[in-house]
Amino acid sequence: YPAGFVYIFLGLYYATGRGSDVRLAQHLFAGLYLLHLLLVFRVYCRTRKVVPPYVFFFMCCASYRIHSIFVLRLFNDTVAMAILFLAVNLFLEERWSWGCLIFSLAVSVKMNILLFAPGLLFLLLKRFGLQGCIPKLCICALLQVLLGLPFLLVNPMSYLSRSFDLGRQFQFKWTVNWRFLPEEVFQHRAFHAALLLAHLAGLGLFALRRWHSRSKGSILALLKDPAQRKPPSPPFAQIVFVLFSSNFLGVCCSRSLHYQFYVWYFHTLPYLLWCTPTAKLAHMPKVLLLGVIELCWNTYPSTVCSSLSLHVCHGLVLLQLWLGTAAPLDAPPARRPAPLPKKVQ
Repeated sequence: YPAGFVYIFLGLYYATGRGSDVRLAQHLFAGLYLLHLLLVFRVYCRTRKVVPPYVFFFMCCASYRIHSIFVLRLFNDTVAMAILFLAVNLFLEERWSWGCLIFSLAVSVKMNILLFAPGLLFLLLKRFGLQGCIPKLCICALLQVLLGLPFLLVNPMSYLSRSFDLGRQFQFKWTVNWRFLPEEVFQHRAFHAALLLAHLAGLGLFALRRWHSRSKGSILALLKDPAQRKPPSPPFAQIVFVLFSSNFLGVCCSRSLHYQFYVWYFHTLPYLLWCTPTAKLAHMPKVLLLGVIELCWNTYPSTVCSSLSLHVCHGLVLLQLWLGTAAPLDAPPARRPAPLPKKVQ
């Protein structure tokens, strides 16, 4: 893992008596879980999207797997995602430099945060243009260098290759999403390359047709000075939609999903399902979709049926994201109408 993971879990190691006080570690992770939920709810409040209240109950109380990942297993995925949601909150506050710094910190804990990176790059180009985007990217890179400096000075090639191992081979026995494939296909390099191409194609299509409005001209216009574009700042809904959908595309095309990876996108699913206009009769099928996804992640070991069901659910989420209108994402968040003067009333 990258250097941020080493520092954070080294601190936890000493705080828990060299790893002997497991109860204290669970209490610390329970606090992290509550902080994580607070950051998630704040994102949903800022976007003002209409999500049924009972969905938030599902998010807090109904997922055994998420509770296990946070408080029983103490995975580093939870730390990375909590830091990521802090970065999202900073982006919504228009604190882009601080947001990029915290985003890079999340990457230093676990590499899966890079699934949000294509969406973040799009937002930075939209907000600052190519010239203004470069300093923000430098902030991300500089933090990685500073955190990894003790390791880079000793063995740079080993640190880079092991901390950001893009060619890692996953074990078939732990896969949640590809159980229906023969193991030789699962491990084949051609299959991995096909998934990478599908991922890149999905990002390209969403960038052209869902993240960028065709009414605003070519996507190459993002490279220009933002002062020449209106509005220069993306609305809250678009910031969250771009980041969450970028991550979800990566999850759908992952070479393997292990059980702890559920936290990568669990708290984004309600937004992705309800970010497009929803008829009253469509609410329950979406809740059912959340339930089936939860059931797939709680099936251990995974089966042909559970892995196929998970792909079907992911496909349905992608389909509704693609077919749903993108118009609301181009508009600023709704505000309460100003009160009328007493004479008018």
